[in-house]
Order: sequence, then C-alpha cells, then structure tokens
Amino acid sequence: MELSAICHYADKRYCFALDRDRFLFRIRVKRGDMARVTLHCQDKYLPLKFKDTRRAIRMELACRDRVSDWFEAVAEFHVVCLRYWFELEDMAGEKVYYGNYEFRRTPFSDIERMFDCPQNLREEERLTVPGWAKNKVVYQVFPASFAPTGPLKRGWYAAPVDSRKDLGGTLRGVIDRLDHIRELGADVIYMTPVFRAATVHKYDTIDYYEVDPALGTKEDLRELVDKAHGMGLRVVLDAVFNHSSREFFAFRDIMENGESSGYLDWYFIEGFPLRAAWGQKPNYKTFSYFGGMPKLNLRNPAVERYFIDVALYWLRETDIDGWRLDVADEVGHRFWRNFRDAVKAEKPDALIVGEEWHFGGDFLEGDQWDSVMNYPFYNAVMDLTARESITVTEFFDALGFLRGNLHTRTYPVLWNLIGSHDTVRFIREAGGNRGKLKMAAALQMLLPGMPMIYYGDEYAMDGGPGGDCRRGMVWDKDRQDGDMFDWYKRLAGLRHTHPCLTEGKVTGFETDDETGTAVVTRKLGGETLTVLLHCKSGRVELPKFAGKAELTAGETFKGFLGPWEAAVVG
Repeated sequence: MELSAICHYADKRYCFALDRDRFLFRIRVKRGDMARVTLHCQDKYLPLKFKDTRRAIRMELACRDRVSDWFEAVAEFHVVCLRYWFELEDMAGEKVYYGNYEFRRTPFSDIERMFDCPQNLREEERLTVPGWAKNKVVYQVFPASFAPTGPLKRGWYAAPVDSRKDLGGTLRGVIDRLDHIRELGADVIYMTPVFRAATVHKYDTIDYYEVDPALGTKEDLRELVDKAHGMGLRVVLDAVFNHSSREFFAFRDIMENGESSGYLDWYFIEGFPLRAAWGQKPNYKTFSYFGGMPKLNLRNPAVERYFIDVALYWLRETDIDGWRLDVADEVGHRFWRNFRDAVKAEKPDALIVGEEWHFGGDFLEGDQWDSVMNYPFYNAVMDLTARESITVTEFFDALGFLRGNLHTRTYPVLWNLIGSHDTVRFIREAGGNRGKLKMAAALQMLLPGMPMIYYGDEYAMDGGPGGDCRRGMVWDKDRQDGDMFDWYKRLAGLRHTHPCLTEGKVTGFETDDETGTAVVTRKLGGETLTVLLHCKSGRVELPKFAGKAELTAGETFKGFLGPWEAAVVG
C-alpha cells in the first residue's frame, strides 16, 4: 500500500455539499492500489451513548488518471457538524485507517482525531452553476469574419489572412445566420468582443459602453439576443477586463498628463516617458508585451467597480446570458469573487466562463467562475488525433484528472473545444484528415461537458497561424463540406435526444491501445448506450456489438469500425 499517494483534504475540493443535507466525499489513492475504500462518519455533537449515529458507506471508483484513482461516496445527513474517516484496503488485504491527516492500524474511535465537516459552512459555500448550461453545445462566432450585412463582400474568401484583415462581418450578419446555428444543433452562441476598439479582433477595448460601429449598434446587439432567445439560443459575450486599449480614457489621460494624471493607479506604470516601441519591452505592464494593451490594476477599488458596472450594464441592457472572461487567470481572485457576487445578484443564472489554458481548479471552487475554456481537453484531443502522440488510454486518463480534481457540478459545464480564434484550425493540424476531425467532434459531442464548435469547423474550414484561423465563414455551397456538417448535426441531435450519453452513469469502460479503441457504456433510467471509438487508421472488429442499433447512422451496426470512426449503439 502506497501511503504517500493517499490524499484527502477536509475542504471543498474533497468534501462538499451537493444539496441541502447531501454531501460528496472524495479521496485520491495510487492507481490500482485499493480493492475497497469505506467512508465512516458520525454526528460530532451527539454522544453514542444517547444515539449511535455511526455509518459506513462503501465508496466507488469514480475516475482515474495515469497515476491515481479517485473514490467517491455521497452521504445524506442532517447535523450541525459531521466527523469522518476512511478505511482503506489494498489488493493484498492490508488495511489502513485515515483520519485528520493521520494513518492508523486500528479504526478511529476518538472523535477529535477524525476529519471535520461543519454542515452549515459547506452548504453556505455550495457551488451552483446555471442549470440551463449543463452539457449544452456552444458555437463560437468571430463577428468580423462570420457574415456581413447583406451579400458577401469582395475578398470574403481571402486566404491566408492575418489578424489585421477586416472582412466586414457584422452583428446583423450574425442575426441573418441564426437559423444556421440552430440547425447545426447549438444551444449557446459565444461571440468574441463586440465593443469599440481599434482592431479587428477588438481585444483592445476603447469604450466598453459602445458597440463597435464596424459591427453595428447597441440596438443590433439587443435584436440579436432577443431573436436568439426566441429560437432557444443563449448568448455569451467576451469580457476583456485584464487590459484595455491605450485609447481607453484612463490610459489616454496618463499619456496626456504623465505623472500628474489622476489615473496612474488604474495601471502598472513603471516609469516616464511611457515606452512601447515595437520589439521593445514596455515600461508598463501589458497583456503579454503588446504595448497597445496596457494591463489594468483591478486591485484598485475604483477600477474594480468600473468593470463590474460594465458587466452589469450589458446584462441589464441586452439580457445576455453570461460572460467569457479574457486572460482571466492573470487577474486576481479577489476581483473575480466580487465580480461573481455582483453578476449573480443581477442575474443568478448568468454563466461565467474563464479563459485558462491550464488546469484552473483554484478558480472553480464555487466563488469565482462557473467554467473554463477547457484547453486541457483540447490538448488531449489534439495529441490523440491530430498528432497521434498519446494512446486512447492516456486520453481518458487526462479527462480523469479533470474529473477527479474538479467539482462534479463543474465538469458538465466545461467548454470542451478543439479549436478557437487563438489556435490553428483543427483540419490544418490534422493534415487535412477529415476522419480525424470527425473523431475529434465525436469526442466533444459524445462525452460530458459543453462542446464548443469554432465557426466553420462544421464545414472543415482550413486556417493556419497568425490570425489565419479567422478566415471568412464558408457560406457558398461549393465551398462547404456537407458531409461534415451532417456529421456534426447528427452528433448534436443525439446529444439532445439521448441525455444518457452525457448524464448516464458509466457502467462499462475499457480501452485497447493496440487497436486504438475505447468502449464506454452509460445507463440512465431505462436506457443504456455504448459509445464505440476507433482512434487509429485501419479497421477494428467489434463483433459483440454486431446487429445492435447504430444511432449515429440510423442503421444496424455491422460489427466493425473503419479508421477514425465512432458509433453509438444501444
């Protein structure tokens, strides 16, 4: 038994309230080490001589990664405070008991040597996420490149393009194409910034209270949200609060008035005169080292209030459904806690999604964000499919790490992407292999989370680095991959009509790295479905599923999968 691998903390990572009187307990151990784990708990304040409140609950293996297993148990109780400890039995039958960060060879009886769980505290800090968002499909729009007002403009299909290329897309163009987004099967539209800025990408905001005239008007944005809502679509906007433009009023005042400016503490100024020549490190903090994007000092209460007011203003003015937070991991926790409190007070079911390219667990404990753009998922999909650098087992291990380390309510709202406005297009990374794109889409759509489709991936759009991933959306039929669109549409339809795929309990799971296959079976109510994945070239035989209904194709499963093929049987 590997004692050093056993990990449990009596905090909201490993012990948290799901609902009133209902709690989840979690413990991490070495992979394959434990045959049985049991949670023991009892009332802290009620002596056993008056009532025996002791309970023993068998914990289940919930997930695993390359080195760890996570065991979980749900307990229901109504007390002031609970005390608990763990009984662990390894594969050789050896037992150890763990409580209050101590290992023992005999069970715990002294209540002061057990872990502590104050019920009111845990329930007060209960994580809630918008119910409407769970396992929904997100469609990302880059407004300048999605659709213009009226006919396509000359040069719409220019390629390659760089980050400065303005193709003339508008909010009106998005309104006119809402039917496409709905037909695809999306539930949520996420748009990159729409507020006044000097660039096409608009991540250097000049005026946070004005829609950029190149995209349209405030009335256009209101109409877009209203019509989307009428079609059952939600709308999430991009919040760029880490940095601003140099032309933003506060920084412009600093440029004009220097050390006498009243806005010095709105930024991180390191000296005068201000220096931001191309190829030179600015003498003020910025996003990366881009001089045109000075970093805001959100520790300043006035700055904090200003940007929280911006967020509340657009919630009220347009009834948007949430915010995606740009460069969110470079902003302090205090700001995001205050931001969440204000946003949720204004609109309790608003969705808050942070941009974080790594594991963001410290932002996802219920007091800051609801979700993240799930770049660990992106990396795992890219490695498995486009790069073929990991096995199918290692792919699921990567997902297991997330599942084991995040709140169970967060996992279904992670934005599972395979590309964005900041990445090379998937089809380019995959060397043009459409089978790999179909598999990547299947991994998004047939597993829990919020699959995020970057506009045009449903038509296998191409695009390279340096802004080239932001080419004009392919609206002409002769440029579209209709087969790819149909695949995305079928996957989204399955996801909507068979919640078993995302919400069902896993009742069977196996991988075979030699053949590149994974078989995942889930059960929800009276329905049992099995997802079959073949993540390699060639053909693999799966005879035991032959003759079953194959839902993705609407026919009988023939008993085999071709290269990079997925199927759902039931």
